[in-house]
Amino acid sequence: SNSSASCWSHLHPVNMFNSYDVKFYHSKALTSPYPGSQVERSQVPEDKVGWLTEWKDYNPVEYTAKSVLAGPNWADPQINDKGFSPKFNERDGEVERKSLNGLYLVENGRPRNPAGRTGLTGRGLLGRWGPNHAADPVVTRWKRDGSGNKVAHPVTGKNILQFVAIKRRDCGEWAIPGGMVDPGEKISATLRREFEEEALNSLQKSPEEKAKLEKQLQKLFSQEHFVVYRGYVDDPRNTDNAWMETEAVNYHDETGETMDNLPLQAGDDAGAVKWVDISEKLELYASHSYFIKLVTEKWGAHWSEDPGPECHE
Repeated sequence: SNSSASCWSHLHPVNMFNSYDVKFYHSKALTSPYPGSQVERSQVPEDKVGWLTEWKDYNPVEYTAKSVLAGPNWADPQINDKGFSPKFNERDGEVERKSLNGLYLVENGRPRNPAGRTGLTGRGLLGRWGPNHAADPVVTRWKRDGSGNKVAHPVTGKNILQFVAIKRRDCGEWAIPGGMVDPGEKISATLRREFEEEALNSLQKSPEEKAKLEKQLQKLFSQEHFVVYRGYVDDPRNTDNAWMETEAVNYHDETGETMDNLPLQAGDDAGAVKWVDISEKLELYASHSYFIKLVTEKWGAHWSEDPGPECHE
């Protein structure tokens, strides 16, 4: 499946590359068995996650899924295949091999996971050696009553924000619609395409219907937007040589005029789609809850009924 950071992701704060903090954040990328397999990772103790800690006996398991080795168009060849000489840390033809978190090391021809050891080498389920880029569009509007007035939360008095959520087919959790960046594709195009495919079922629409959707979305996606998060994602698919990164971007429809007329319809990787009221009670997996919280802070919207000090994950 070409789905995004999917139900597995866990957010890393942007400053996570402080080596003292790495052990605290690298958790999902240490879990076994590896997704979709019976493969057990070599165990990595917390104090040995960081590469700066010497570990001469480190002996990770090598694993790349058959679906990747079959050579689909979204996957690289094996590192020692004839004629394959990837340009790491730069744009390599149509493939973006730069990391959102800066330069990463390459050892014996293989890129090294900047967040530390994972107990597994190879690529697992990921197509690219090094960073695998995804994009998550957070589309929001204000909740309004029958007269079109904004609805405030009865306890906090702050206006309630809504976002377009999809229910993922693979794990049944509610999430931001998102997916992998195609080779040569700009992030802005991925954000829009994924939203169209998963929340508007554009893949099943006629050319006329699609053209109408495009016209409506043009206004929303061409306006000012807010980059919520860019960087490494702790994900159980990550290995020592391949890892997930994402860019989450908020597109806000202030008046509601653009989004109110859009026919939400689940498609592609989504089993269902709907507008969801935002609050801390939302059951989203870790990184998406965090992205959504940052969006409410940006717009001064309701998040928590608890008047206590703001705590950041």
